[in-house]
Amino acid sequence: MRALLQRVKQASVIINNNEQRSINNGLLILLGIEEDDTTDDIIWLSAKISKLRIFDDEDGVMNNSIIDINGDAMIISQFTLHAKIKKGNRPSYIKSAPPKISEPLYNEFMKQFANDISNDVIGGEFGAYMEVNLTNDGPVTIWIDTKNKE
Repeated sequence: MRALLQRVKQASVIINNNEQRSINNGLLILLGIEEDDTTDDIIWLSAKISKLRIFDDEDGVMNNSIIDINGDAMIISQFTLHAKIKKGNRPSYIKSAPPKISEPLYNEFMKQFANDISNDVIGGEFGAYMEVNLTNDGPVTIWIDTKNKE
């Protein structure tokens, strides 16, 4: 399971050129799921992200977590995080889990993260065309892969 975190001042997603959802100060999490990802990956990744001290304290030092600031969270499923680009010019997504596997894991991650931060989580719509807009704060962008826990 891979996550690309972006600390944001605001983020929004437009789904199928129609519905818009948005957050303010918090995290935009792009989540990529592999076929062999499990509930253990969800629990570890959610705990790691929820406790990351990447928000400024009163002295301007990154010392607070999303929990500490009562921040918002938006989680967008993004299979392209598992793109393989070793051969040719067209990315291969062979490592990305098919929807029958990834959609339930995505939904489970959203529930776990909402529980870990004790706050509602905004999601995109699995499999839909989405336009994501954000104002990256810092900028702070962090890449996490559960296959590299150590």
